[in-house]
Formats: sequence, C-alpha cells, structure tokens
Amino acid sequence: SEGFDPDADLVAVGLANQTTMLKGETEEMGKELQRIMMEKYGVGKVDEHFMVLDTICDATQERQDAMFELVEENPDIVLVVGGWNSSNTSHLQEIAEHKGLVSYWVDHPRCIAPGNKISWLTSWGELKETENWLPEGKVKIAITSGASTPDKVVEDVMDRVFATKEGAVLEALAA
Repeated sequence: SEGFDPDADLVAVGLANQTTMLKGETEEMGKELQRIMMEKYGVGKVDEHFMVLDTICDATQERQDAMFELVEENPDIVLVVGGWNSSNTSHLQEIAEHKGLVSYWVDHPRCIAPGNKISWLTSWGELKETENWLPEGKVKIAITSGASTPDKVVEDVMDRVFATKEGAVLEALAA
C-alpha cells in the first residue's frame, strides 16, 4: 500500500494458507516470517507478533506424504488422476516432476486414447499429447489421485491402461 513502511507500520503477521498447498512451502514461508518478526521484536515476544494457522486438509496432506514415498520407489511411470482445476492434484504432479519421473496428469479416462496415446497436463498447466506413452514389456506404474477424485474415475483410468497394454500384447502376437 502507498505510504506503508514495514519497519514502522508492521506490528503483527498471521499466516494462513490454502488448504491444498504443499505443506513444506507453507512451513518455509512461516519460518521466514517468524525470523523477521523475531529480529524486530525479539524471541520472547514473537508470539505476540506472529501466528500460523495450519489449515492443510488431512486427506491432501496424506496424499502428498504418500507421493513423496512413492516417488522414492522410482516407478517407470507415474499416473496422477484428478481434475485439472485441482490445486492438490497439481501438487502431486509437481512432486513427480521434481523427482524427474515420467509423469502424466489425467483428469478423465478419455485422456488415454486408443493407439497408445495420452493427453495430459503438466503441473504448470501445459496440455500435452504423447504417443507410445506406455512402453512394451514389463512396466512399473505408480497411480495416485487427488483427494476429491472419485474412486470410479481412478478405476476407469486403470481399465484404460490395462486395455492399452493388452492391445499392444495382442498386436505383437498377431505380428
């Protein structure tokens, strides 16, 4: 705001976050704000000038924690299932991308098309299409979903994956 001087005008800070943010990001912001307020008012009075409200959704946090464990198993492919407008689902995709894994975020079973094609979204919102996304032979696929993704959508996505794999096997046998 015009005329706002943080050194003179900033007396207290509260941190509340969207319930679907990555908990680690929120904690980093909170620690930095707490450090600033400690420097300004002293360690003994920081609680009078700084507060954090933890509003992270339990289901979201459980999925994020599980995803961090899952990516350590280094699957060949990660499938993230959930709405493309879902913040918590985008963070699941982001976790896989940051690990450097091949990861596809799909919002509907139709994203997996006949002929081994997939339409998917990156965590930063770029829509992509990939052909031959499912390799021949054995493949280790990790599947996760956003907290509000219906189980039926996940099941239908898995059915499409199995159908794609089965189609490739049948083509190879016919050749």
